[in-house]
Amino acid sequence: MTAPLYAIVLAAGEGTRMRSERPKPLHRLCGRPMVLHVLDALAELDVAQVVVVVGHRGEWVTKALVEQAPPSLRIEFVEQSTQRGTGDAAAVALTGLPDDGEEGDVVVLPGDTPLLRPQTLAALVRHHRSSEAGATLLTAEVHEPGGYGRVVRGPQGLVERVVEETDATADERAITEVNTSIYCFRRGILAPSLRRLSPANAQGEYYLTDVVGVLSAAGYPVHGLLAVDPMETAGVNDRAQLAVAEAELRDRINERWMRRGVTMWDPERTYVDATVELSRDVVLLPGVVLRGQCVVGEGAEIGPDCTLTDTQVGERAEVRYSMAERAEVGDDSIVGPFASLLPGAVVPAGGRAASFCVLGPA
Repeated sequence: MTAPLYAIVLAAGEGTRMRSERPKPLHRLCGRPMVLHVLDALAELDVAQVVVVVGHRGEWVTKALVEQAPPSLRIEFVEQSTQRGTGDAAAVALTGLPDDGEEGDVVVLPGDTPLLRPQTLAALVRHHRSSEAGATLLTAEVHEPGGYGRVVRGPQGLVERVVEETDATADERAITEVNTSIYCFRRGILAPSLRRLSPANAQGEYYLTDVVGVLSAAGYPVHGLLAVDPMETAGVNDRAQLAVAEAELRDRINERWMRRGVTMWDPERTYVDATVELSRDVVLLPGVVLRGQCVVGEGAEIGPDCTLTDTQVGERAEVRYSMAERAEVGDDSIVGPFASLLPGAVVPAGGRAASFCVLGPA
C-alpha cells in the first residue's frame, strides 16, 4: 500500500509589492485566481489532503477556494495570525493534517507559483520516494540568481543547506542553482525539524529553507531535483511578474486548444481564459477575447476583434466585431459586425443580430 501524500500551500502573505487591496493569491491569471492554478496542479496528484495556510484577508481567500477549488481535493484551512516566516507557516499547517500517525510525505509549495505543471510535481514526489530522501527540493538553474536562496551541495551531490541571499557569502551568491520553495518532506521528520528553527537571520523570521540544513546535519539525505523548465517555478511578487506569468499561461492554453482542433489565425492576439470551453473546428480570428465561462460550439467562427464574457456560442455560428456578456448565440446564427449583446440576450438558432444593434434580454 502506497504511503499517503499530503500537501501544504502557503498563501498567507500580504504581497505588499502587488500594491493592492486584493490578497496576492487571488490576483487573476487567465480568468482564475493565482492560487487556484496551484491547486489545479495538485488535483492531478493522488493527494489525501491539502492544507492551505491563510493570513492576510484570509476569509477572502478561504471563500474563493471553497467556491472554486477542484472538487476532487479535500482542503483544510489554517490561519497564520502573525507573519513569522515560511517555517512558522509550515508548522501551523501541520496542525491541519489528520492525526493518523506520521506516515507518508508532504509536498510544500507557495501559492504564488501558478505556472507549475502537475507532471513536475509528480516527478518531484517520485524522485523523493524512490531515493528514500528525508527531503527533496525542486531547484532551478538561472542566469541571474539575485533574490533567490542558493542551493549548497556537498561532495556527494546531496543538498547540505539553502542560504538566503541576504545571509549568503560572496562565494555562495555566485551559485546559480536556486531554491524554488517547492519541497517534498518525509512527514514524520518535518515537525521535529521545524521545532529546531531559529529566527537568527537578517529577516528575523523562521525560514522553511533552514529545515534543509537541520535534516542534512541530522544525517537525513536531502536531494535536489532540477526543474527542466525554470519558468514553471517562477513566483509572482508584483504586477510585472504577473504579466509575464499571464503571457506564459496564455501561450500554453492556446497551444493546447490548437492541438485539440481549434484554429487561431494569430495566437499572439488571441486571449482565452482557463475557464473557457472550445469545440473542434472552432476558428478564432485576431483580437478575440474569451473570458469567464464561455462555451463555443463546433465549427463556430469568432472575430476579428470580439470580446465575449460568460457567453454560449452555438455550432457554426459567426460573431464579428462584437461584444457579448452572459448572452446566448444559437446554432447557425450571425452576430454583427459591431453588435452588442447585453446580459440575458438570446440570438435564436439561425437568427441574426444586425450590425450596430444593441440586444437586451429576451
